[in-house]
Amino acid sequence: MKNYLRILSLFIIAACSDANKSEEAQNTNQELSKTKTVKKVNFNSEGVNLVGNLYYPTDFEEGKKYSALVVSGSWTTVKEQMAGLYAKKLANEGFITLAFDFRNFGESGGEPRFYESPALKKVDVQNAITFLAGLDAVDNSRIGAFGVCAGAMYTLMAASEDNRIKSVVTTASWLHDAEAVKLFYGGEEGVNAKVEAARNAKRKYAETGEVQYIPAISTEDESAAMYGPYDYYLNPERGAIEQWSNDKFAVMSWEDWLTTDPMPTAENINVPTLMIHSDGAVLPQYTKNYFERIATEEKELHWMQTELESPFHQFNYYDQDSEVEESVAKASAWFSSKM
Repeated sequence: MKNYLRILSLFIIAACSDANKSEEAQNTNQELSKTKTVKKVNFNSEGVNLVGNLYYPTDFEEGKKYSALVVSGSWTTVKEQMAGLYAKKLANEGFITLAFDFRNFGESGGEPRFYESPALKKVDVQNAITFLAGLDAVDNSRIGAFGVCAGAMYTLMAASEDNRIKSVVTTASWLHDAEAVKLFYGGEEGVNAKVEAARNAKRKYAETGEVQYIPAISTEDESAAMYGPYDYYLNPERGAIEQWSNDKFAVMSWEDWLTTDPMPTAENINVPTLMIHSDGAVLPQYTKNYFERIATEEKELHWMQTELESPFHQFNYYDQDSEVEESVAKASAWFSSKM
């Protein structure tokens, strides 16, 4: 049992206004009439410049209003990974979609680099909504949010506070609470050690400006955020792309990650919500528990079939045709009927 939990924990870590339009939105509005292709955009989140890719439907028509979606991927990842994949495919279904780099990652600004904070990512999702709402081509009464893995956590946290998000879809959601992190990060002792290391790293950064890093993934260094032979993050044909940094995870992130509990936010979700998951993805019972607590009655739990045991099915949702296409089809139908 102990060995199983160790393996399981490693896989889980891997998973896993119209009136005042911003200058960024105005610039994008001007360019919208010139192209129907993906467009690089910039927008502000608490003073930090965020960079995103804005995808348009293949049959985009100037002067028409479209539903729009913010699309978020897993922890440590950048817009060119699973967020971009889903954003492109959902744009092909008729939505304007935005995949962006959260602060501290990718092309976006923010310091310290590679600092993973669910609370800050929640705010970035909300500011991405603000950006979309300022676009001429977007009907700001029809903006939704889609999240993969930990991106589902950030999305649900944002939707629990922001009534501009009219509908939510998650796939392979990564959701935990205080008990889950004890189970998967070495019990209370292991969690406390990581939290203490994070606090020490924060103090060092405050005093000297130096950031303490561990690898984002490694097959040799057991201290890595993701330790093991995880093909998605190691394979250049999948997630090991040049835009993603596989060698840096800020140690100070552990406190933010381990002390975040998204579970209570379900009681404040009052918009139509679809959750896509499987018995083979990460923490399936936690997705079920969250779903049961969602306040709205307009909710659906779509359970996909797999022969893979938990959590081995998780990575398939990132880029494999079967899981991605089924998720996109379900999400597209959901957003079209609920916004």
